[in-house]
Amino acid sequence: MVDNKQQWKAWLYLSPAIILLLVFTVWPIINTVRMAFLDGYKGLEAAGGATFSFGVQNFVKVVKYQKFLQCLGNTALMCVLTVPISTLLALFIAVCLNSIKALQKPLQTIFFLPYVTNTIAIGMVFAAMFNIVGSFIGTQNELISNAGIINNIITFFGGSNVNWINTGSSYAANIAVMVVYIVWNALPFKILILLGGLQSVNKQYYEAAKVDGTSRARTFWRITVPLLSPMIAYVVITGFIGGFKEYSSVIGIFGQSMGPANDAGRLNTMVGFIYDALSSNNQGRASAAALILFGIILVVTLINLYVSKKRVHY
Repeated sequence: MVDNKQQWKAWLYLSPAIILLLVFTVWPIINTVRMAFLDGYKGLEAAGGATFSFGVQNFVKVVKYQKFLQCLGNTALMCVLTVPISTLLALFIAVCLNSIKALQKPLQTIFFLPYVTNTIAIGMVFAAMFNIVGSFIGTQNELISNAGIINNIITFFGGSNVNWINTGSSYAANIAVMVVYIVWNALPFKILILLGGLQSVNKQYYEAAKVDGTSRARTFWRITVPLLSPMIAYVVITGFIGGFKEYSSVIGIFGQSMGPANDAGRLNTMVGFIYDALSSNNQGRASAAALILFGIILVVTLINLYVSKKRVHY
């Protein structure tokens, strides 16, 4: 406890961080709420002295926008597909890593590398892996197709090339690529959290189960999963929060078009919707969409917390 006479020193030391927090976090949040309730707010017009009436028309315009439901559907679909898959895979890998003592540290480093790699760079690599590039060569201007490594693997096992992300590709193929990429990119953080939880579990539980002759499957479901339930709940909640903010992953693979060339915007997300509004100088609409996204994330998080209270064992 800081002595009352010395509290001014504590505030003095904290003041740079507090000032930065107020300027770059608290004020932008307050300003976003303000702009969301100013009908048709545009920054350039406001700078020129224009005034805007208070109302909810920005929210109405966002909901009525023809691409809004598509953006919301894309975001929700990616969350529903990627969070369970990545959580189960991370749990499986963490259990395997915890049982491999000799190579545990090198393998941990390998699995953690995607977390410290630039998201856009990873997306470009995945785009090359799933891509099919056609080029004209030779005196007869012959078209030669260069398939990515994924299609090379498929054709090696007797299949045919799949148009994953190029012009004419299907929505299902695009989503499949995004799910693979997002799951792969989300694994390192979840593995790290779950592995840390596994290493803190009291080994006496496993020794007692071994003495009783309990099978490995029963030990996993009756001991490991319940004891890891707080960590599992944490990675699920953070996974949904991160999933609803997906944007850079789509940009990394499809670029600014947010979809194949024949259907630009097909995979646009809620965050992409907000950036589109900002780029067209519709700050009011962007702020309203940001608040709607915040509300959706809040509701999903509260549902997860409610469910975790019944399932999590602390």
